[in-house]
Amino acid sequence: MTELTAKPKSAPKVSFVSLGCPKALVDSERIITRLRAEGYELTRAHDGADVVVVNTCGFLDSAKAESLDAIGKGLSENGRVIVTGCMGAEPEQIRERFPDVLSITGPQAYESVMQAVHAAVPPAHDPFLDLVPPQGVKLTPRHYAYLKISEGCSNRCSFCIIPKLRGDLVSRPAGDVLREAERLVKAGVKELLVISQDTSAYGVDLKYAESGFADRQVRAKFLDLARELGDLGAWVRLHYVYPYPHVDEVIQLMADGKILPYLDIPFQHASPSVLKAMKRPAHQEKTLDRIRSWKEAAPDLAIRSTFIVGFPGETEDDFQFLLDWLTEAKLDRVGCFKYEAVRGAPANALEGAVPEEVKTQRWNRFMQHQQAIADRLQRARVGRRVPVIIDEVGPTVSKGRTKWDAPEIDGVTYVASRRPLRVGEIVTVKIERAGAYDLHGVAVS
Repeated sequence: MTELTAKPKSAPKVSFVSLGCPKALVDSERIITRLRAEGYELTRAHDGADVVVVNTCGFLDSAKAESLDAIGKGLSENGRVIVTGCMGAEPEQIRERFPDVLSITGPQAYESVMQAVHAAVPPAHDPFLDLVPPQGVKLTPRHYAYLKISEGCSNRCSFCIIPKLRGDLVSRPAGDVLREAERLVKAGVKELLVISQDTSAYGVDLKYAESGFADRQVRAKFLDLARELGDLGAWVRLHYVYPYPHVDEVIQLMADGKILPYLDIPFQHASPSVLKAMKRPAHQEKTLDRIRSWKEAAPDLAIRSTFIVGFPGETEDDFQFLLDWLTEAKLDRVGCFKYEAVRGAPANALEGAVPEEVKTQRWNRFMQHQQAIADRLQRARVGRRVPVIIDEVGPTVSKGRTKWDAPEIDGVTYVASRRPLRVGEIVTVKIERAGAYDLHGVAVS
C-alpha cells in the first residue's frame, strides 16, 4: 500500500490558509466544515500537517502575488499543497511556478477540494468523536458571521474579472439563506453580515421565486430577505449593495430599526465619463439625490464605499468632479485604491493610462479630502448614546463597533467601563470624543 493511500493512525491534520474577500472566507468556512465533519483536524502550522490547503485570491496582481507566496510557503514548509479559490480559475499561472502542487481548483469547487484532500490523506472519521456544530465551522469570532446570499455576478465592469472567475449571478433560495441565518443566531451570532458580489441584484436570476421558511413562503427578493432577516433578533448589515432604485424600499427597514442603518455601496467613481468607461451598473446622475432622500428617511444611515483613482482616461477634471461629489455625498466610511491593471480585464485595452506618480498624488488628495469630511461627521456623534457591540475586552477599556462600523474595514469604538464587558455583548455607550475614524466613550448600561 502506498503512502498516499495508507490510512493514518490518528486524525489527519490539514493546515488551511484563507486569502481574499469575505466571500472567499465563506468558501473557506464551507470547506473547513466538511473537513471537520469527516474527522480532519485543523492546524495553524504547515510543518507537521498532512496536507496544506490554500484558498487563493486572484482579483488584483498584488493579491495574486500574495497567493503565490502562500503556495510557495506551503510547499517549502510541508511539500503537499492543494490550491483552490479565484486564482485557481487560471491554473496555468500556478502550474508554471509550482508544478508540484497536488491539485488546483477554482472558487466554490467544494467537492473537488474534498476529493483532492481524500486523495492526499484519507479521512479517519469517528462519529462518536467528531462533532460539528449545526451552524458549521466559522472563521469569524463567535458573535458575528458572514451570510453569503449568492455566488457570481452578472455585471461586466471593465476593470473586473470576477464573472470570469466566479461565473454569473446564482442566488440561493430565500428559505435556504434564512435557515442558515436562523442556525447562526441560535448558536450565539449577534451580527449577520450579508454579502455577495451584488447584493441588491439578489433573486433576479430566480425571478424572485418563493421558497419555504418556517410556516410561510418568502420571495427571493432583496426587500423580502432583508425584512425576514431583521426578524431574527440579530444586527443585520448589508454589504456590496448597488444603488438601484429598489434599494429605496430597504431604507424604511433601517428607519424602523429592523436592520442596521448601514449600506456598503462600491461607487468606484463619480465622473460620468469614468463610470461609462468602467461600465458600472446603476451609475445614474441622480445618485446624489437618492443619497439625500435615503438620509432624510433614515437620518442615522451610514454609507461606506470604495473608489478607484487613476483609472485609464481619468482627467484632472474627472478627479475634481469626484472630490466635489464627495463633498456633496458626505459618505461616512470611504476606502480608495489606485487603479491596478488586472490580467484579462477589458480596461487594460483602454487608452489614457495615468502615470503612477499622478495616481499617487490623486490618492493622497482624495484621502485628505475625505478625512476632513469623515472628521466632521464623527464629531457630530460626540455626546450621543449609541449601541456598541464588543469585539475585544480589556481590563478597563474594551474595543467594539457601532451600528455604523463593519468589522475589519471600518472604525472602532474604545469603550471605558467600570464593570467587565463580554465579547459579543451590546452595550449603550456615551460618545465623549471622536477622531476621523474611531470613537471613544463610556459604557452607561
